[in-house]
Parts: sequence; C-alpha cells; structure tokens
Amino acid sequence: MVIIIGAGLSGLITAYQLQKHSIPFKILESRDRVGGRILTKLSENTTPIEMGATWFGDQHYHLIQLLNDLKLPYFKQHTEGIAFYQPHIHSHPQQIQIPEQSPSYRISGGTSQIITSLLNKIDKESVFFNQTVKTITIHNKSILIEASTTFEADIVVLSIPPKLWSYNIEFSPKLPNNLQTIAQNTHTWMEESIKVAIVYNSPFWRQRGLSGSLFSNSGPITEFYDHSNADNSKYALCGFINPNLKNNTKIERKQSVLSQLKSIFGDEALNMLEYHEFVWSEDLNTYFPSNQFIFPHQNNGNIIFSDTLFDNRLLFSGTEVSPHYGGYMEGAVFIANETARKIKETV
Repeated sequence: MVIIIGAGLSGLITAYQLQKHSIPFKILESRDRVGGRILTKLSENTTPIEMGATWFGDQHYHLIQLLNDLKLPYFKQHTEGIAFYQPHIHSHPQQIQIPEQSPSYRISGGTSQIITSLLNKIDKESVFFNQTVKTITIHNKSILIEASTTFEADIVVLSIPPKLWSYNIEFSPKLPNNLQTIAQNTHTWMEESIKVAIVYNSPFWRQRGLSGSLFSNSGPITEFYDHSNADNSKYALCGFINPNLKNNTKIERKQSVLSQLKSIFGDEALNMLEYHEFVWSEDLNTYFPSNQFIFPHQNNGNIIFSDTLFDNRLLFSGTEVSPHYGGYMEGAVFIANETARKIKETV
C-alpha cells in the first residue's frame, strides 16, 4: 500500500499513474477539497476565476502531454494591445507594447479542470479528507501515519511543500539534519501571494485597444492580465497585488485596487460585477512562517530531495522538490511521474 500525503496536482498524478499499474494507494488530504494550490472559483455569472495556478507555456511539455492525455483543451492568453507600466507611485502610467514572445496558455474552463479530470480517473474512495498528518513512524516492515485516523503503508510519498512537512510532521526515526535544514529553507510556491480578480459585463479594455495587462512597482497591483474565458463570453481582469497588503482588510484591499485601476483605465474600471481575492498566507496548508527571508524558488529542485529514505520507502514529491521547473505546474507533473516510476520499480 502506498500512502500519498497531499491531494494537489502532484499527489493526484502520482495516484493516477499508480492506478494504471494496479498499485494500491490512499491519498491523505488535510483540506476538505482536492487541488491544493490549484483553485478555480466560479463567479456568480460563471466566469472561471483563478485564485491559484493559472499560466503555462510551450516549454512545459510534460503538463501539455498530460492535458492531451486527459483531452483537456487550452487556449492562448490574451495579450494583444497596449499594456501599462507604472514605475513609481507618483509617476504617470506608461503605455507599452508587449513584444512578441512565446505565448502563455490557460486551461479552458479553469485550471481546476485538470484536477477534476484526474479525480474522475482514480478511485474516489481512496481519497481521505481532513487528514492532517502529525507523525510518521517507520518500522521494519511497515510505516504508521498518524492523522485524524491511523493509516499503515509500505511506501509513503510526501507530496506537500517541504517547509510544511519539515515543521509540522514528527518523523521517527528523525530525518537527516541537512535534509530538514534545506526543507525549512525551501520556498513554497504561492505562500505569500494575494490573487485578485474582478469580473465585468464587457471587456472594455479590449474595446479601447488595450491588452488588460498592467505592471506596477508601486502597487497595490503588481501585475494584472485579461482573464476572459476561452470563448470570450465572460470577462475579468486578474493578477497579483502586493503581499504586504495581507495586513489590510478585504475592504481596504478592494478599495485600493479599484482606485489604481481607475487611475489606469478610467471610470469604466469601477463598473464591476464582482471582486474576488485569495490571501494564500492565510491558508495554513500552504503558508508557514520562515525564520529568515527565503527568495522565490529558493532550494526548489534541490538535489537532496531526489534521494529516497528508509530503503526506498519514503519519497519526496510536490512541485518544490522537482529538478525540472520546480515551483510550477510543470514541475508538479514531472516529479509526480518520476515518483510513480520509482515506486513501480520498487514494488
């Protein structure tokens, strides 16, 4: 029996690959939902709003292969037209033309379509929710996992951010000190991000020859993009705001975002239907405070995570440990496939 800790993208792909080879597994998820940092919300008018993972490119070929296998369509991110750049808080926004570059893509219907598709292809009864793992005890012939329930496994896959398992799970025997130190200083993708999306009746920016893209050094918005759906029937702007605004109230964040959008796009930006946000530092299944500053992607793909422990019975997975595009969806797909391959060679 393989126990996979974490029902995010890498955990579900690992399960999907194991099921293909009739290898029994269970997935323990601390949340009450699957997907991890893939989180698509539907607005009241059914506009797909991405509060987590969103974009990918042609270089993310493992992810694209998975989408093709699952028969999930994707579409090019709209970037045509004038973009805005605001270098300083008191500076007038500059109009810029984004140069031709490799396109970014989004999954039709929302990124969560990949999660739903994977979940539909595995045994749903093998997924256990609200299971926060507290201890993992490795015995000679079995591994005991203490969560809300006790589980027994032959192999355990840690498919959650290293910082979380290093601080929150007690291991017996203890993990090597150097591994724990690296894990505690590994950046968790999205851990301090604040995603914001605003839904509109019409894409007023496109009608004025604007791309909907905004880049700002002054904030509150740091980067914003057109977030209309695949068939251009639902319209929104979406992106990131300054993570320091986590200490503000939601109303304060909304007001400051709308004020900035008005200064860029004019009064039309205020004629919104809905405002959505997600503060990832408030999600205890993503965020854990660091003792010192950790750079984005710091230690992502560190070679130490490629080692298995306890005679190949404890494996490390999740996008942060991937040596290939660590911290991206592509990394999650790559490491999940590698993890499943290692398990197939062991059992």
